Amino acid sequence: MKQLFAVELGDDGALLAALEPWRAEEFLAHMERGREHIGRYTGLADVVTDLESARSYLVSYADKAATDTGRLYGIWLDGLLVGGVLFRTMDVGGGLAEAGCWLEPAAVGKGLVTRAVRVIIDWAVEERGIHRVEWWAAADNTASLAVARRLGMSRDGVLREHYLHRGRRLDMEIWSVLAPEWRATR
Repeated sequence: MKQLFAVELGDDGALLAALEPWRAEEFLAHMERGREHIGRYTGLADVVTDLESARSYLVSYADKAATDTGRLYGIWLDGLLVGGVLFRTMDVGGGLAEAGCWLEPAAVGKGLVTRAVRVIIDWAVEERGIHRVEWWAAADNTASLAVARRLGMSRDGVLREHYLHRGRRLDMEIWSVLAPEWRATR
């Protein structure tokens, strides 16, 4: 499938493009392939359970894009949706954004999230004037914490037992990068 307005993430065929409501069936199929893996640390797998909820989730991010308060992008590998990255929140006036990600198991270990998040942070800092990009991850989500490190983020602290997920409270680490730091590493 040809992606309109896609960004190539390298020479392995990986693409980053907007994940829009008309892709709800594809999004749901992706979620079904990776539901257990994706749901280990995020609520996304518990929210997107059928076509209606998949479409609703995608519409919520289309609304955020329209109001400049968030963004959602899919990652495709060889034409198959395998994950995504997002700005869960964006406060352009305040210069703050929170980035996040998810992947299905077949896409893990290929550097896709790191490459995709680099693209969206570049855009947020250079085009939207975001000063601080945050990365929140469960303290035992070593893969997500490794992404923050690879992106050159600094660990700001831990919110102990902050996130209630599937009946247990998770410690959440907060990492961030400031625009001057980001530019210095580019």
